[in-house]
Amino acid sequence: MIQNRRLHPALEKVRFSVKPLEHQSGRPVELARTMRVHPLSYQELPYDPEYSLYAGRLTPETLNLATADEMYWKVRRELIFRHTGEHPFEIRGKDAEIFLNRIFPRDVSKVKTGRCSYQFACYHDGGMITDGLLLRLSENSFWYAQADGDLFSWYKAHSHDLEVEIIDPEVWVSQIQGPRSMELLSNLIEGPMPDPWNYFDWTEVMMAGEKVIISRSGFTNELGWEIYIRPENDIEKLGDLILESGKSLGMILTATPGFRARRIEAGLLSAGADFDHTTTPFEVGLGRYLDFDKNEFIGREALIKADPKNRSWGLRVEKGIALRGRYLEQDGIIKGRVTSSSWSPFQECGIGIVLLDETNVEEGTQFQVRCNDGEMHLAEICTLPMYDKNREIVRGKKVDIPLSPRPWKAS
Repeated sequence: MIQNRRLHPALEKVRFSVKPLEHQSGRPVELARTMRVHPLSYQELPYDPEYSLYAGRLTPETLNLATADEMYWKVRRELIFRHTGEHPFEIRGKDAEIFLNRIFPRDVSKVKTGRCSYQFACYHDGGMITDGLLLRLSENSFWYAQADGDLFSWYKAHSHDLEVEIIDPEVWVSQIQGPRSMELLSNLIEGPMPDPWNYFDWTEVMMAGEKVIISRSGFTNELGWEIYIRPENDIEKLGDLILESGKSLGMILTATPGFRARRIEAGLLSAGADFDHTTTPFEVGLGRYLDFDKNEFIGREALIKADPKNRSWGLRVEKGIALRGRYLEQDGIIKGRVTSSSWSPFQECGIGIVLLDETNVEEGTQFQVRCNDGEMHLAEICTLPMYDKNREIVRGKKVDIPLSPRPWKAS
């Protein structure tokens, strides 16, 4: 179970971030090399950005061009442009598929060239390392765009007996998300829209005279696509074209608050927060991705013996935003941990993801949770996603979900 050590009160009142600062002299700052910045981050500099570390790269935590609520409505109603810290590694060679089937519990052989697949890696005891998006580039070549966490050392430790290379292709990922994302893509590419162009497809297109790889994916569960910019691309020309073209459709740059609430509502888990080395895929609702019929994968024996019950739920909070940590109570007894938390401008309530201590609970069970105002508030667990249960929005299907607030009230 994920534990929570109480911090000193002074530390609970502050947050830590990375700020871009101009050099004060011509001397090199060697330690800065440990914090790698997205090449398009110059677009964020006018907006007093703050950054956090993610997968060994910097990702924008705050930008002052819009509030968190304004960013939320942009992704739901119009369009956002976000430069991520996702870190793609390339796995290639004659044994690449064999190797990846060793690393991932989900059968990689089922992923065809031109398709993506959600994948996560586990330790031998079934605890989770991180997750990400796998792109099959060819029969013997893959990219794995990973979330926060270290997989490179894990790759190296388990590839010694196979004909496989693991390299950093120096690829950077940006996301274009929102209901107008495909309209923007149509304006940007040279030629017709990709066909087929289904959810979790990837393809290569021409944009600004450049060959670029794009995928029908993202971390918002809104309609959208991601662009993978390679070293041979003119990244500034591409980035400026996307930003300027998107402005006419209402697009803005966003930071973490622009998608936090939306991804919580959609039940998209955050590596290191909603799951970690102490949780199995079963416990966080990902058991459906375990393929026990394929050959051995790391963690298989432990997961066969593991409790298959889910302990991860959504949370709605009345008039408050839950503190992250073991603050979920029932009759004064701690019952679980809040792993993610935010405010939903759509539902007009606090929302979160929680990991309960017990499995014998039902949707609608009520708790008390400590919130950022220091008070206890009524909260109720719910299944995930909180709406769009069939995940039709991300597939471009028309759904009857309002684009105006729909306040939630406890039952």
